[in-house]
Amino acid sequence: MAQAESDYPVQFSVDYPDRDLNRLTTFFRIFTVIPIGIVLFAVSGGSSYSWAARDETYAVSAGAGGILFFGPLLLIVFRQKYPRWWFDWNLNLARFENRVFSYLLLLRDEYPSTDEEQAVQLEFRYPDVRNDLNRWLPLVKWLLAIPHYVVLFFLAIAAFVCVVISWFAILFTGRYPRGLFDFVVGVMRWGNRLQGYVLVLITDRYPPFRLSA
Repeated sequence: MAQAESDYPVQFSVDYPDRDLNRLTTFFRIFTVIPIGIVLFAVSGGSSYSWAARDETYAVSAGAGGILFFGPLLLIVFRQKYPRWWFDWNLNLARFENRVFSYLLLLRDEYPSTDEEQAVQLEFRYPDVRNDLNRWLPLVKWLLAIPHYVVLFFLAIAAFVCVVISWFAILFTGRYPRGLFDFVVGVMRWGNRLQGYVLVLITDRYPPFRLSA
C-alpha cells in the first residue's frame, strides 16, 4: 500500500537549503519577486485591453492562456487523446509557477528561472488516455475534489503562518526551520496533486489526503 501511494502520478519536492539563506533578499522578498511575478502573470493568463478613438475601437491582447484545461478535456471526452505538446506546456508552466511560489514562500533564495529546474522538482506522468483515463470523469472531477479544496483552504492558512514565522527565523538565524519547511512543501505538494487531478487531467487516481510524498 505504501509503495502504491508513493507512486502517485504527480510528484513534487523542494531541496532543503542546508545553509544560511540570504537575509537581505528574504527581508525584501515581497518586492524582489515582483519582476518574475510579472513574467509568470504574462504566461499564466490572457489579458485584453480596449479603447475607443473617434468612431473606432481598438483592442490589444497580451499573455498566453495559462494551464490548458478546456482543450484537453474536449479531446479526452470525444477522442480519448491528450496531445503531448499540450501536456508539455502544462507541465512546464506548472514547474515555473512552483519555482516562483517556492521563492515567494522563502523555501529557496535562488531567483526563479523561467526554464531551468533548479531545486524545485515537479513531475507529471504522461497518461495513456485510453487505458488510464475515464473519458467522462473530467466532467465531474471538480465536484469530487470539493473535500480537498476545503482541507487545502485551512492548510493554506497554516502554511501562511509558517512562512511568517520562518521569515523571522531566517532574518535572525539564516535558516528555514526544517519542520516548517517540510509542512509548507507538503501543502504545495497537496495542491499540485489536486491540480494534476482536476485541471491538468493527467490522472484519474484520487489524490491522497496527506502532505508527505
